[in-house]
Amino acid sequence: MHKMIFVNLPVADLDASRAFFTSMGYEFNDNFCDGDALALVLGDSIVAMLLQREVYKSFVLGKEVLDAHTASGCIVCLSAESRDEVDAVVDKAMAAGATAGDTEEHGFMYGRSFFDLDGHAWEIMWMDPAAAEVGPQAYAAQQG
Repeated sequence: MHKMIFVNLPVADLDASRAFFTSMGYEFNDNFCDGDALALVLGDSIVAMLLQREVYKSFVLGKEVLDAHTASGCIVCLSAESRDEVDAVVDKAMAAGATAGDTEEHGFMYGRSFFDLDGHAWEIMWMDPAAAEVGPQAYAAQQG
């Protein structure tokens, strides 16, 4: 199976994106940052490559690049260790200029989302480890 994930996202302004994610406490792997791209480190083996829109377009072979402010192509969902961590991450995003998304409250699972400066959707979620192990339906049956 796969060892790492690299999510590629088009951005309009690398400096603004770096400032936004840095203010949230994220770091960049500067070995893979240049005038066209930033390597945003999201975890030990999770990286978001933030690419200038024209560079991103060179990877999609003749397709148009979505404007994530008006259309959605994906939601980047990241796990958190706790409900409090969900709130902390999203609150930092909001303070850095993000737009609020929705909140999901299911008892065993809690998530909040936001839209970054380029309109990309990010969801931060926590799931009770017991529910993650057996699955939501089995967990609900055990609780009921």
